[in-house]
Amino acid sequence: MSRLRLRLRHSTSIAPVPHLRSSSISTSPPSRSWYPHAAFAAATERARAGALTPEDAHHLFDKLLRQATPVPARSLNGLLTALSRAPDTESCRDGPALALALFNRIRREEAVSRVVSSTIFTYGILMNCCCRTRRPELGLALFGRVLRMGLKTNVVVVSTVLKCLCGAKRTDEAVNILLHRMSELGCVADAFSYNIVLKSLCDDSRSQRALDLLQMWEKERGVCSPNVVTYNTVIGGFFKEGEVSKACNLFHEMVQQGVVPNVVTYSLIIDALCKARAMDNAELFLRQMIDKGVRPNNVTYNVMIHGYSTLGQWKEARKMFREMTRQGLVPDIVTWTSYMASLCKHGRTKEAADFFVSMIAKGHKPDLVMYHVLLHGYATEGCYADMINLFNSMATKGIVPDRQVLNILIDAHAKRGMMDEAMRIFTGMQGQGVCPDVWTYSTLISALCRMGRLADAMDNFSQMIGKGVQPNTVVYHSLIQGFSIHGDLRKAKELVYEMTNKGIPCPNIAFFTSIMDGLCKEGRVMDAHDIFNLVTDIGEKPNIITFNTLIDGYCLISDMEKAFGVLDSMVSAGIEADVFTYNTLAAGYCRCGRIDDGLILFREMLHKKPKPTTITYNIIMDGLFRAGRTFAAKKIFHEMTERGVTVSISTYSIILGGLCRNNCSDEAITLFQKLGAMNVKFDIKILNTMINAMFKVRRREEANGLFVAISASGMVPNASTYNVMIGNLLKEGSVEEAENMFSLMEKSGCAPDSRLINNIIRILLENGDVVKAGKYMSKVDGRSISLEASTTSLLMCLFSSKGKYRQQISLLPVNYHFFNGVS
Repeated sequence: MSRLRLRLRHSTSIAPVPHLRSSSISTSPPSRSWYPHAAFAAATERARAGALTPEDAHHLFDKLLRQATPVPARSLNGLLTALSRAPDTESCRDGPALALALFNRIRREEAVSRVVSSTIFTYGILMNCCCRTRRPELGLALFGRVLRMGLKTNVVVVSTVLKCLCGAKRTDEAVNILLHRMSELGCVADAFSYNIVLKSLCDDSRSQRALDLLQMWEKERGVCSPNVVTYNTVIGGFFKEGEVSKACNLFHEMVQQGVVPNVVTYSLIIDALCKARAMDNAELFLRQMIDKGVRPNNVTYNVMIHGYSTLGQWKEARKMFREMTRQGLVPDIVTWTSYMASLCKHGRTKEAADFFVSMIAKGHKPDLVMYHVLLHGYATEGCYADMINLFNSMATKGIVPDRQVLNILIDAHAKRGMMDEAMRIFTGMQGQGVCPDVWTYSTLISALCRMGRLADAMDNFSQMIGKGVQPNTVVYHSLIQGFSIHGDLRKAKELVYEMTNKGIPCPNIAFFTSIMDGLCKEGRVMDAHDIFNLVTDIGEKPNIITFNTLIDGYCLISDMEKAFGVLDSMVSAGIEADVFTYNTLAAGYCRCGRIDDGLILFREMLHKKPKPTTITYNIIMDGLFRAGRTFAAKKIFHEMTERGVTVSISTYSIILGGLCRNNCSDEAITLFQKLGAMNVKFDIKILNTMINAMFKVRRREEANGLFVAISASGMVPNASTYNVMIGNLLKEGSVEEAENMFSLMEKSGCAPDSRLINNIIRILLENGDVVKAGKYMSKVDGRSISLEASTTSLLMCLFSSKGKYRQQISLLPVNYHFFNGVS
């Protein structure tokens, strides 16, 4: 056989393999009753059962090295094969590594004479062990030894070589051997050889190359043909790469070639359809496979259940559970966990918990992943007590929490502001030998930054680096945001540069714009402008959203000069103002009462880009109505319709509200009725406005009719609706009707707010109904409902030592009797 030269990246000699040596190696001669063949046979049986310890294996070889009778290669091969396939157990954690270590002893300790010469089968076993221990280069070195020894290779050994090359990320070399050099090695490639290489190509996201190789193989049609595993491999590769059409085409080609799809084939296609949310097609394929006599397995039903659950189609998911059990399949942990995870994701953690309990009741033992899912679900929904109870139950069941469980607890406590408890769990996890990861630290640091405890955040930042945990983008973003919001921009800048030096991408402009937006909404526009300057200092370029955010901030505090100053900077930077910019400036003018300036800006837009939109017209009309310029507002509305600008429901809300605000309620009612005849769909805000307008002009029956029509139209009255109804009924003196309306409100599940309760109290007191006022005053709890300043002032006026109702103070709840002593 001609010698094949392989390009090996390491020496072709076998590197010594670390192994466990017996701590008590006997130096006495072996017993005369010791027979190598019997000893190896016994050791082989123990290895198959996973019961052969490294110590016992090395002790066996200690005896081998001291005896004269050679061990047959077949006995050695049997033991090595058993170790290569041995399950991981407490006795033997890594059988393949032990097999390599034992063979290495024979070679290194010059004990080759104690064993009949190793055969090609021995080396095939060892090379396979190298693949299993993820040491493919060592396997290739062993093959180099095979070639030097002149051993005759076979297709099994060469297939293992292909596996080694693929494991070493040298798939192209494997393809070359498969196509052009098998004959040099004295064998012919079989389906197993092809499948090894095809799988490697697909794992490398080179499924098209795998398809090319498959089609080349189909054309040659030598001693072997592609089988179902071949097609499944490439179809699965295409699905992983998102090439759905290519996968489906190959499925049809597979059928045409006479290869019968199996459960794996159908499961792959069903999984892809489920991920594409095409559940109807997935169900169709499921029925097709059953009709063709292919029995679905757990994987098939798992993907179907997960697909339906992901879409929130719980009825269909439960139907799949029932069908699965009818088929004689038992839902496994993967099935349960997938279903629970989907429930939690859709905010149905209580149902997931019931499912969890029923699973335990049926004798299934939940694993740690299931606890992860349910704990995270509780934490996400804020079910703190349930989360703690579930966590405590783990200890009673002997389940030790891992890092992910503790991370969930730390995160939940941190988000509730319970940092002392979060830090206690953090300290405890380290005491239990659980090392915090970057997620643990990022959770703590983020929470501390939100609370303004920047010194503590930096202490944890230093600690994580000291422990070898490298900060990620999330950690740096939390710190930079914290220091930016709390005014230490110098430190924020340092952290940005530190990120850059470590090769971590610097925060982008969207990140800084988000911080600026939050500050502007809090009225801290100067702080936002400082961050804007920081952005330019670190070399980032503000975009139009950044500029608009700052312009909006200045408009919110009515500093129009600075807003236009930012606009000038934007134009200087080569960024043109968009419609949002103009809308923001127009709204700013209207907000600070400079409606004429807003109109000038509006007229400029009419004659240049960008043109006014529906929102622009809404802003100007709202500003004019609030300024009492009703005629001008109506004129703008007519312009809007003449120019063909879309009229939105918000437009009608502004017009109707503006007319009512400016004592044009009858006109508003007429317009409302006209729009209703045109089938305009009103929102609850407009209906509330019109009910109030009807009461205002004493058209009470129409107001009551409109209130009743709300529910009839499929809408639900909100707190504002009840505020309007109750307030107007009380003003008219219809106290009993108002109380009935209040009861209706509570029965509908709509909680009264502070504004309504205060309004009722004031009206009743002004009407002299102290007893009923006291009834509503008892609802004030100081939390969700508090007394407003105007209500407190009225109480002081009426019940103080000189008040009109001072003699009736005893009719109020006891906690209000102190008003009697107020002078």
